[in-house]
Amino acid sequence: MTSALPRHFGFLAGANGAAQAAEQVSLAAVPIVAVLALNAGPGEIGLLNTAQSLPFLLLAIPLGLLADRQSRRRLMVVSEALRALSLAVLLWATASGRLTLALLAVLGFAGASGTLGFSVAAPALVPALVPREALGAANSRLELARSAAFAAGPALAGALVSWAGASTAFALATALSVVAVMLLLRLPEPPRTPAPPRHPMLELQDGARLVWQDRLLRPILLTAVAWNLSWFVLQAAYVPYAMRTLGLDAGAVGLTLATYGAGMVVGALAAPRILAAMPFGRVVVAGPATSVLAMATMVATLAWPSGALAGLSFFLFGAGPILWTISSTTLRQTVTPHPMLGRVSSIFLTVNMGARPLGAALGGLVGAQWGAAACLWLALAGFCVQAAVIFGSPLRTLQRLPPPA
Repeated sequence: MTSALPRHFGFLAGANGAAQAAEQVSLAAVPIVAVLALNAGPGEIGLLNTAQSLPFLLLAIPLGLLADRQSRRRLMVVSEALRALSLAVLLWATASGRLTLALLAVLGFAGASGTLGFSVAAPALVPALVPREALGAANSRLELARSAAFAAGPALAGALVSWAGASTAFALATALSVVAVMLLLRLPEPPRTPAPPRHPMLELQDGARLVWQDRLLRPILLTAVAWNLSWFVLQAAYVPYAMRTLGLDAGAVGLTLATYGAGMVVGALAAPRILAAMPFGRVVVAGPATSVLAMATMVATLAWPSGALAGLSFFLFGAGPILWTISSTTLRQTVTPHPMLGRVSSIFLTVNMGARPLGAALGGLVGAQWGAAACLWLALAGFCVQAAVIFGSPLRTLQRLPPPA
């Protein structure tokens, strides 16, 4: 049985839900507005996506070090306030007709920087707010909000832009971000004993050494890298494959992609009971194992072209790996010393984000040379590798969470 979550954790959960919803609504609305209002093409949309991705590569490590030195709640407040400000400026520019692609890129970078600060500090703060035995339930609740936002945010943004104009979508995102800031201001943060000041590179070196040398953290990192590479190989090939080979129109493609978010919601809802009922190691490996099954289902569409099979594949990709996210985050929070949680989280973020463009580029290269079918088989091979890494690690045999660091 998991312990009941402390009442003050509700402020973090509410802030996380509002922040995730603000992010997904704005991320979905920006490219729509760029195309409709600024006549942007694939090249311009690609530049906007790059601007929104750069903070994760450039700023994750510095923000992780900052999270270990300063108040994590303060970092979250400042980060979310930065996102709210960027959304407010975006709302003003859209409503006044002063929106440009350059401004969109700058505001996208600023908003993503706010997202990053929140993402680094929140997992580091959770162990200070809830008891160790409730970490799984706490992470499940946070991931449920992210899953719901991922599933509903794009659809809501598209509807608002179509029915009431882009300003309405950005006004909603701004309001949600402001709500997140207000909830964070009410969140108590237990006092921490500040660590002696050291050179940032030495602190980063300590974090990297811990991740690489720890028998539990290293396979988590390697599995995540292989998963992200494989996932973005699939992403590079799926839409053209679905439209040209499976014969799906744009609406059907969107529906198959939406099943991913639905799977995430189902997995996040089921996670607390699964964590309570199964040995911890089995929950950890469930995500990588389900990913292999999901990709095999997608490969099966080569023999039996079917939008339903593709949708089932994405549903499995949502439902299984969310268990991995919840359980691996809980494990990382347990085995990492609390003073190092910020930089360790930032190392995982940086490595994972670095794997994504590599996977996309690899998928594009393989697809251009040998076609979408080769991408699907390559992605299946990659998912088999990530499952082999985790099944060959000590994680598979864990009956329960290890003792805290």
